[in-house]
Amino acid sequence: MKTFEIIKVDPQGYCGGVLQAIAIAKKTRLENPDSRITILGNLVHNQYVKKALSYDKLDTIEDKSKTRLELLDQIEEGIVIFTAHGISQDVRQKALNKGLKIIDASCPFVLQTQKIIQQKLSEGFVIFYIGKYRHPEAEAIYSTSNKIYLIEKEEDIPNGIQEPIFVTNQTTMSIFDIQFLFDAIKQAYPEAEFHDEICNATRIRQQAILDLKDKNIDTLIVVGDPSSNNTKQLANIGKKAEIKQVIRINDVNELNVDDLHEARRIAITSGASTPTYLTNQVIEYLENYPCQKPEIKIQDIL
Repeated sequence: MKTFEIIKVDPQGYCGGVLQAIAIAKKTRLENPDSRITILGNLVHNQYVKKALSYDKLDTIEDKSKTRLELLDQIEEGIVIFTAHGISQDVRQKALNKGLKIIDASCPFVLQTQKIIQQKLSEGFVIFYIGKYRHPEAEAIYSTSNKIYLIEKEEDIPNGIQEPIFVTNQTTMSIFDIQFLFDAIKQAYPEAEFHDEICNATRIRQQAILDLKDKNIDTLIVVGDPSSNNTKQLANIGKKAEIKQVIRINDVNELNVDDLHEARRIAITSGASTPTYLTNQVIEYLENYPCQKPEIKIQDIL
């Protein structure tokens, strides 16, 4: 019988910003039992959280081909909840103009980054913002000014900028990717001012994976939604830690034990928007293998 040694990586699961966003959404429904409530984009990047919120008649509108400003055209009444990823002032003003009641579930760390950037713009800086195109956190920033340049890769660094430059980043980026691009920008613009805005929750989760190096971990399982950038970065960090096998799954149903034929010591972590319920199911299944996979009950997610 195949058995596995399971190492639960700590910390994992919801970060403070995700916990706050979910609590705000549930409180909004509790205080407005008969109102139409719409979440502008996924509250957090996890489809199970979206499904669980729908049980409380918290509707989500999401379309990856549309900006938050464009998505707002689909909401004509009631309450709109802005997601944990933050929102631009243009979106906020449009919602007010439409007569919608606004509930803002933005993560405090995201709001902090927005505040710093607005301050630097007012001081005459050009902003180099390292982030992901179309990611809602990044979109809320790079869409606000032609003085903000989105940097996804080294080739995106603009030439010939004469104004003072302030460099910062999306909060859920890889610590390695940020350092690489910081170094590249510093080489092109030695006088640039740098401010690393990777949030603490992201940083300590990535460091926990790096700390697995040389601990004879042969497989890392990262539980999280495919759309979650912080989950993707945890998997990338696992490869940096030279773990032989790194597997990303959304839930226990996606786990194929045949992929673990050489695995003995398995570390398990999860993204900052992944319900602990889902991670615990994966752990329970592997600790008791062979056994039947547990049923996912949406009503138990939150």
